[in-house]
Amino acid sequence: MPLAYLQSIRSNYPMNTLTNEMSISVKAEYIADQSSPDAGHYVFAYHITILNSGKMPARLLTRHWIITDANEKVQEVHGEGVVGEHPYLKPGEKFSYTSAAVLETAVGSMEGSYQMLSDDGVPFDAHIPAFSLSVPHVLH
Repeated sequence: MPLAYLQSIRSNYPMNTLTNEMSISVKAEYIADQSSPDAGHYVFAYHITILNSGKMPARLLTRHWIITDANEKVQEVHGEGVVGEHPYLKPGEKFSYTSAAVLETAVGSMEGSYQMLSDDGVPFDAHIPAFSLSVPHVLH
């Protein structure tokens, strides 16, 4: 089964992706009051909304993130669910959450996927194309 998706990358602006009938929007922001630039500690929040835009209910089982900083240091995160939940989305339903990533540089990127299971027993990946993490005014 081919995985069709629309990729749109906009630095520090909401991004939408349509993957296997899951529409995923991402908005990232720099959290200055939790960061310590002098110590190489940059905190970024990312806000995710997952919308089941298809006709089949599905459950989010696991997540996989690849986080890359400007020094090309890569962190991979694998885990169960998101923010302690395994959202079950019927057609038209949304699930939103906020989480964070910490980088050693003022600029980086994230990409990944959610491993989903539809009600018909078919597993699929909902891919999340790369989006940027950057301190305001660092990128032009």
